[in-house]
Amino acid sequence: MNDNRLLECLAADYSLLRKAAAAGDPAAPVPSCPGWNAADLLTHITAVYMHKTVTMRTGSYPDPWDPDLSGEPLAVLDAAYGALTAEFAARPADSPALTWYEPDQSVGFWIRRMAHESVIHRVDAELAAGLPVTPIPADLAADGVDEVLTVFLAYEAAQSPEEFAAMEGGHLAGPEGEEAIVVRAGEREWTVLPAPTSVRISEGGVEAPRALVAGEPAEVLLWMWGRGGGVEVTGDPAWAAYLRRMLVLVTQ
Repeated sequence: MNDNRLLECLAADYSLLRKAAAAGDPAAPVPSCPGWNAADLLTHITAVYMHKTVTMRTGSYPDPWDPDLSGEPLAVLDAAYGALTAEFAARPADSPALTWYEPDQSVGFWIRRMAHESVIHRVDAELAAGLPVTPIPADLAADGVDEVLTVFLAYEAAQSPEEFAAMEGGHLAGPEGEEAIVVRAGEREWTVLPAPTSVRISEGGVEAPRALVAGEPAEVLLWMWGRGGGVEVTGDPAWAAYLRRMLVLVTQ
């Protein structure tokens, strides 16, 4: 998915997120984020936009991080989003930027990450406001599934094997990670090969996986982020639940 398209999606989802935030009650609970209300959600996304802007500008993570969130919440959100997108506009997507994902140290990483951060929290904001959830474009959703699997799951498993070794709920995979789980989002498929302390991901499916999790791209993306999602599981449901446990570990 190219950077211009991701920026288009970011702008569209920001507009929807802001609309939902303006329409809802700040004290309303966010059903998809237990323990949060709409005001907490707004504070979170505002701080995320601010943090990424400062990181790109300075080339380092702000430490200590104590963002100034004073003022009318929607105005502060607008300012944070404006600063973020101005930073994106000021430099090419392939220019260097510090990120937590070692294989991609570029502004383009943050364009992609902020597009997906925004679409998921836009859904949260719509749910909190009691609005219908606006459909997620299929191309954005499929790219989001790829990001969750390749950037979050595979990379984080490699970076923190001890957390996977101690994963709550235990493991089903053998030490060689030879048992496959296939994820199908629309026309795209990925094979997940888990071991107790690592996960390998490849694009494309395999025959006779232990479980197949399938659905329209938006539904699979929402399922991966714990926002429901109308997926169909075939094969052994315990293996689909195992995948969800791994996803919770890397996306919480």
